[in-house]
Amino acid sequence: MTHPSERLASVDPIWSAMRQEAFQAAAEEPAMAAMIHRAVLAHDRLDAALAARLADKLASGDLPALQLHPLFDEAFAADAGIAASLRADLAAVRDRDPASRSLLKPLLFLKGFQALVTHRIAHWLWLRARHTLALHLQSRSAEVFGVDIHPAARFGRGVFIDHATGVVVGETAVVEDEVSMLQGVTLGGTGKETGDRHPKIRRGVLISAGAKVLGNIEVGAYAKIGAGSVVLHDVPAGCTVAGVPAKLVGKCGSDHPAREMDHSLQAAAPGA
Repeated sequence: MTHPSERLASVDPIWSAMRQEAFQAAAEEPAMAAMIHRAVLAHDRLDAALAARLADKLASGDLPALQLHPLFDEAFAADAGIAASLRADLAAVRDRDPASRSLLKPLLFLKGFQALVTHRIAHWLWLRARHTLALHLQSRSAEVFGVDIHPAARFGRGVFIDHATGVVVGETAVVEDEVSMLQGVTLGGTGKETGDRHPKIRRGVLISAGAKVLGNIEVGAYAKIGAGSVVLHDVPAGCTVAGVPAKLVGKCGSDHPAREMDHSLQAAAPGA
């Protein structure tokens, strides 16, 4: 007879595939079996597993896991958009990270994914004027994952933050669907200005390691930013910029740079 949790898993292909990976991983590495069971197999839904995993990761003397866990459950239950987003984020990691063709690994180990889900919960709190608690999650995420995203920043679905260490995203930044960024990326301001002061990253953009995008500027859809660049002006859609300060290099040479994760710079002229 099929266990009730297995029937629930069957209607959610992402969760079902993750559970299969978990069974296999536990069998292959008995030393990790208890942790994998606690993190995944003891739960009947993906959001329940994530709530438990993040509560364990983010627990502190200020807020223990026993207080964080029901808070995360509350956010997932109240906003179906979080659940849909995190599934798209999981698929993005599996599809774009050559070192992780897996759904299980992000939940267990990858801090970019874990930090992004934490931000989604913090953003949910921020929109409900629970600012102190949202800022606590931002602070803990920075301490635990090395990723500092202001709770007011807006993220679309299918976002991939690879390696993640040192990523900083400011209060009025917008990151649309299917964006990929690597470690050391900053989406920041240019000084002490107030109001709408952070970048708007449109759909499908690839931001390479160490790039700094500063000010209330727009990076157009399916553009590419070279590693280590400092971007101070708008970037046209479908184009590549690189350098300090960043200058137009040419067309991306790809219809979807964020999916292909090709960080090479094209030599073609902008009009080519």
